[in-house]
Amino acid sequence: MRVFVTGGSGHIGSAVIPELQGAGHQVVALARSDAAAAKLEAAGAEVRRGDLGDLDVIAKAAADADGVIHLAYRRDLVHSGDVAGVVTANLNVIETAGSALEGTGKPFVTPVGTLVLWAAGITGRVGTEEDTAGGGLLADSENAAVALAGRGVRASVIRLSPVVHSTLDTRGFTPSLIGIARDKGVAGYVGDGANRWPAVHTLDAARLFRLALESAPAGSRLHGVAEEGVPFREFAEAIARNLGVPAASIAPEDAAGHFGFLGGFVTADNPASSALTRQWLGWEPVHRGLIADLDDGHYFNQLG
Repeated sequence: MRVFVTGGSGHIGSAVIPELQGAGHQVVALARSDAAAAKLEAAGAEVRRGDLGDLDVIAKAAADADGVIHLAYRRDLVHSGDVAGVVTANLNVIETAGSALEGTGKPFVTPVGTLVLWAAGITGRVGTEEDTAGGGLLADSENAAVALAGRGVRASVIRLSPVVHSTLDTRGFTPSLIGIARDKGVAGYVGDGANRWPAVHTLDAARLFRLALESAPAGSRLHGVAEEGVPFREFAEAIARNLGVPAASIAPEDAAGHFGFLGGFVTADNPASSALTRQWLGWEPVHRGLIADLDDGHYFNQLG
């Protein structure tokens, strides 16, 4: 396939592109900067210059492709706290690419997060691919993408674990939590830290994107989950062990002050299963788990 990829120079994209190429697919990637373009060209991708606001560029690239994997998002808006702006920009891309693919049966794949289930009130049990969220900022992109199936697009969404870990991860939740622990001199968890976060290795996630592109059923919700739920306290203790700082409980009322922009997420209990995803696509994670990856030390070496 000729596959149009947004976000190809980012964390997930930098693993997805070689995964696609290794399976014989040709990649055309969106690049918003000279640095991104150079990285993509070095990876062997054909480059289209533009950003998520260049909807004409996205429409043309999607129409010329045999499938689309949309990974990019407005990172600048995330860090400014404009979640609504992030969602609006994403919905515009989904609609633009979806319209270009309408009626063709071609695949469209995009990630959301398993945290969409937590935001929908699914907690205290393991979430599955059959769970849905009616609406709200975290669910709107998922529902818009899945709805493309009704317009003749083989659309699927991949609910990624909040922790996607590997040497490629330099700006996700894990580096952020390590940075906070280093700055505060303590690796924190809220309350008893028993709340659970799913995790998946970047290379396993990349393979799932390829499999979804190739064969995911239209309208499917898939789970990029290797470990159903790592207790947050174990996560914090691994960070503490590798930094040489204590791990300690943070009172719920102090979470926002301690964790900053992550304060709204660190209490999430978000265990999730990928049993149906494995059954549907034959996907099996093979790379090491989160705690082993932390104990490898690369996160702490790269962050100084």
